[in-house]
Amino acid sequence: MHGGGLPPGVAVKTRERKKLERICRYISRPALSEARLELTNQGMVRYALKSAYRDGTTHVVFEPLDFMAKLAALVPRPRTNLTRFHGVLAPNSRYRERITPTRSVKVKKTTTDEEADGREGLDQTAGKRKGMCWAQRLKRVFNIDVSICSACGGPMKIIASIEDPFVIAKILSHLEGRGGSQESATRRPGARAPPPAVC
Repeated sequence: MHGGGLPPGVAVKTRERKKLERICRYISRPALSEARLELTNQGMVRYALKSAYRDGTTHVVFEPLDFMAKLAALVPRPRTNLTRFHGVLAPNSRYRERITPTRSVKVKKTTTDEEADGREGLDQTAGKRKGMCWAQRLKRVFNIDVSICSACGGPMKIIASIEDPFVIAKILSHLEGRGGSQESATRRPGARAPPPAVC
């Protein structure tokens, strides 16, 4: 594997949480160690090597701008897929469909007889995987459930998704005009006094 990574012989069982945490910390480690990075009195950036070079070099000194340029070279390009799958998980592996949760949809071309009969030309042998909606992504990533009311805990129904900035600004300005903030617009009114006793 190019660029390093986890050795293929490492395996973790489900109950070994400490070992799993150690492996997660290993594969998510940064490119540089902050403990070995320091700023000299002359304003230079000095980085201590983990192991000395053959010529005895133990530290590398950079100008601040040169150091930032080398760090910028480590940043991946936007929208680049950083997850690489190998072996049976590779995209073109012939065994991938046996281990993935859902298989891809197979499409069978129509014949002239099928077109004459008016039958469907698509033969979907397996269920197509559906993408998550934005509400499901919010719950999965940030643990925010928009289907439950934050005030009373009752179920909520999504009736619209407003994405136009002009419409959003208009709604927020209307809410600010009514009560000063969006929070006050959703706040319940205070409890009323009991009715006077009738004699």
